[in-house]
Amino acid sequence: MRVLGYSGLHGSVDFKKGMFPQLENRRYRFSQGFDSAAALVVDGEIVAAAAEERFTGDKTTGSFPVNAISYCLAEAGIKLDEVDRIAHGFAYAPPSASASDARAAKRFEQVYSARAQLKHFAEFLPTQNWQDRFTSVPHHLAHAASTFFPSGFENALVVVTDGMGESSSLTIATGRNDHLEVVTTIPALHSIGMLYSLVTHYLGFVPAMDEYKVMGLAPYGEAGRYLDVFSDFVRLREDGTYTVPLMARDRTADERETHDGVLRELAERLGPARRPEEPTGRRHADIAAALQVTAETALLHVLRVARSRTGQRRLCLAGGVALNCTANGVVSRSGLFDDIFVQPAAGDDGTAIGAALYVDAAAAAHRGRMTMPYWGPGYDDAELATVAAAADGCTVTELAEEALVDHVAELLVGGFIVAWFQGRMEFGPRALGNRSILADPRDQSMRDRLNAVVKEREGFRPFAPAVASAQASDCFDIEPGTEGRYAHMLFVTQARPQWRDKLGAVTHVDGSARVQTVQQRDNPRFWGVIQAFGCRTGVPVILNTSFNLRGQPVIASPTEALRTFLRSNLDALVLGRTVVHKGAATHAD
Repeated sequence: MRVLGYSGLHGSVDFKKGMFPQLENRRYRFSQGFDSAAALVVDGEIVAAAAEERFTGDKTTGSFPVNAISYCLAEAGIKLDEVDRIAHGFAYAPPSASASDARAAKRFEQVYSARAQLKHFAEFLPTQNWQDRFTSVPHHLAHAASTFFPSGFENALVVVTDGMGESSSLTIATGRNDHLEVVTTIPALHSIGMLYSLVTHYLGFVPAMDEYKVMGLAPYGEAGRYLDVFSDFVRLREDGTYTVPLMARDRTADERETHDGVLRELAERLGPARRPEEPTGRRHADIAAALQVTAETALLHVLRVARSRTGQRRLCLAGGVALNCTANGVVSRSGLFDDIFVQPAAGDDGTAIGAALYVDAAAAAHRGRMTMPYWGPGYDDAELATVAAAADGCTVTELAEEALVDHVAELLVGGFIVAWFQGRMEFGPRALGNRSILADPRDQSMRDRLNAVVKEREGFRPFAPAVASAQASDCFDIEPGTEGRYAHMLFVTQARPQWRDKLGAVTHVDGSARVQTVQQRDNPRFWGVIQAFGCRTGVPVILNTSFNLRGQPVIASPTEALRTFLRSNLDALVLGRTVVHKGAATHAD
């Protein structure tokens, strides 16, 4: 069976702008349907997947993913008419006839309904009538399918937690073979994910986009200063759920859209909100720390009770909150579960995969554990060399495999910052060795240089270490045998004390690191660079961050890679086996 899954809610933000035309732009982020993407699943196997933002340059866009769909079909060599089913990762029910807010019915008809989705297909991809082959998959079930079926587990506890999906913010389910059964849910009115987004806004960042900045700021603060306040905001219940009474501050239909009531309460309890671009201070860090601890405590509470009641010793996580690597690390270290799998595309882009897998669950259930999500557009070395040859005013050199690996390692040792573009693009928000910026991890000054000069972002933001799996437990607090858990850069752990001074650019202020483990079979060229760097320095780790500049999605095409390189402060660009330097030939030695 060929199933095309997709995510996003075209027109969702525009509808909200029509409702509230005077809102600050950040406030329109309190909407459903960002991170539109498409995925093609054939007989339970993920053949292709990509986010729409990578084609349009509009970061986190929720627009109908016409480009991503076209890519998936082209990658498989089929036409839309040859797809058996189309699955969308939302399934809204019509508002009740007694609903007092007339806008709800209008939004359902124009944005949320299956009829609206079919209208988009007719507009963007004119083809036959899809009504009989179109399936609306409940949002949290799409998330659940996206993590359970690729996990390789025959049975597991499945927990989805995000801002909201239709009317839920957290779903606990069990997965067995090809079946998902919902155990309990927490409604959207008590959403930890939405609380995190609201505090993200309060701290001057962009909600539904910059939560990872708050996570990165938290280690600079002391949670105790505001922990009592946050304990009023979130209250744990004996049944293994929680409530978020703070959300009751939004008393009217308009406030539930704009969150004016909650934002006022945050300012009253925590002090004035930070303005965007205002420097972050100790108070902001303390608030971030208290929020992070509160979210971790709530998640652990849910998981302890759910594990006890279901008896499941394996855990699958998805939803936007599952991108909180620090919280994932806490869960991993808790020892509650024998094994944990987090969907690499845990956000809403991942529901494109999940919706398709849910429709073809019988086939998906027997595919085993996924490896690396290299499901995006790909280019071979010859294609990449052709693009590199067009780099006017640059030195372009094509190298044999071993020479390439050695040359890149020498560049890194010499302090060069290298843009690295290889093979097929990763699916999800993490750069996992195919669309990366690489650098020497050993000195904190490299982190500061990358943040200030290349990425042009906040100085407190950390970078990830990529380490060969065989050496991972030597350098980091990773139990031998669990290295595969860290392959997708979704867990924070501690650098071992003897390694912290040697990893200044990839170790956070609290000694933590968001580790990516790399196996030769998954990405031999990237693994080779790590090995070559380790042979030269005694440090089997390199700094890995996403290949993009401020406000830009991760690079998708080699042409865009070259354009970005030429306008950046990056030192070298590697396209496949071809190395590009600006100006005359440059040598690391």
